Amino acid sequence: MSNDELALDDLDFDFENRIICGVDEAGRGPLAGAVFAAAVILDPAHPIAGLRDSKKLSEAKRDSLAIEIKKHALAWYIAQASEQEIDQLNILQATMLAMQRAVQGLSLTPELALIDGNRCPTLTMAAQAIVKGDDKVEAISAASILAKTARDAALMELHAQYPQYAFDQHKGYPTALHLERLREHGVSPVHRLTYAPVRALLPKI
Repeated sequence: MSNDELALDDLDFDFENRIICGVDEAGRGPLAGAVFAAAVILDPAHPIAGLRDSKKLSEAKRDSLAIEIKKHALAWYIAQASEQEIDQLNILQATMLAMQRAVQGLSLTPELALIDGNRCPTLTMAAQAIVKGDDKVEAISAASILAKTARDAALMELHAQYPQYAFDQHKGYPTALHLERLREHGVSPVHRLTYAPVRALLPKI
């Protein structure tokens, strides 16, 4: 069985009465803003209907589910790694750092962390990466929703600071509009300097 088909039943772990967190990130691809990660420990006594990959939900549904998750989860935490950390470390390592911070911020210590994707950050507990986990494991779906809604809110704040870039419309992703505004207004303090479309506009030293 490939990683793509990995399910909870395939993991060598006794899930009964164990504290398990799901972990996911948001914002690896954008040219601006921090990368976010969330960790969530769901409460089996308070199931939340409709959890799935945040990218497959409407903005309104994500926002309503985020409220439910924060209300009913046993523990949740949202963390980030800054644009400067992304440029210093590279986006993969910055994402791992944000995930690590999210798990460390939980008010409960999980016995197992289930990570969306194909690699795990360095953690103090057992961890398992699950490809497409945000559509397979509810705790990862919940983390996906919290990371996405937190990042979208942060980009709205950046829009208030830098309205000329239209962050409210593209959320920092390299759309035609974003690239056009970048060329027109130059690089802002919140752009990721190591990303090629941004780097191309920096002064050559």
